[in-house]
Amino acid sequence: MKVISTNIGEPVTIDWNGKKEQTGIYKYPTQHGLFLGKNDVKNDTVIDRVHHAGINKACYLFSADHYAYWQPKYPNLKWDWGMFGENLTIEGIDESKILVGSIYSIGKALVQITQPREPCYKLGIRFNDSKIIKDFITYNNPGTYVKVIEEGHVSIGDSLILEQASNNALTVQNFYQLLFEKKKNKDHLALFMSNDAVPQYKKEKLKKFLSPS
Repeated sequence: MKVISTNIGEPVTIDWNGKKEQTGIYKYPTQHGLFLGKNDVKNDTVIDRVHHAGINKACYLFSADHYAYWQPKYPNLKWDWGMFGENLTIEGIDESKILVGSIYSIGKALVQITQPREPCYKLGIRFNDSKIIKDFITYNNPGTYVKVIEEGHVSIGDSLILEQASNNALTVQNFYQLLFEKKKNKDHLALFMSNDAVPQYKKEKLKKFLSPS
């Protein structure tokens, strides 16, 4: 797995429901690489810090491999890396295999896989089509947020190297499915609840689906 592009964004003003607001989802490639900090990517724009950035969402990774699926669906857009709001576009990420809790080195940084990205209305604005939100959920390859264990610089060409595999078999894709499926997979739910890397607030939201003891 290799870094194809490092992306940051400037604040962009949008119209939403008759009001103007700002977003940082418009990210574009930079040739200078990125510095991954404990709470966010240095010099990146994060407007909504309730739902973005922070310890468990310090940096967003998305697979370059998925672009081939999405580009034909939106041929009129001006395509470049960073289209999904990701800070790091990485070749070879497979959400069905990446385990929540695994630790990787990227460049000078050390990160831990924490949770998938959940699409919001701003992704629809970025693509000029709110339908992408439903499609993004159905496609089931959302990329992943990471916790930054050791801060450091990441450059194009750096590899994502597994340093410590999670001892819990929950994949990013399992996590994502649990968030949206009506009938929760009990095996995945058990892994979810016992995974130390899953943010506690996420566990609280899914507690109601646990079978009574």
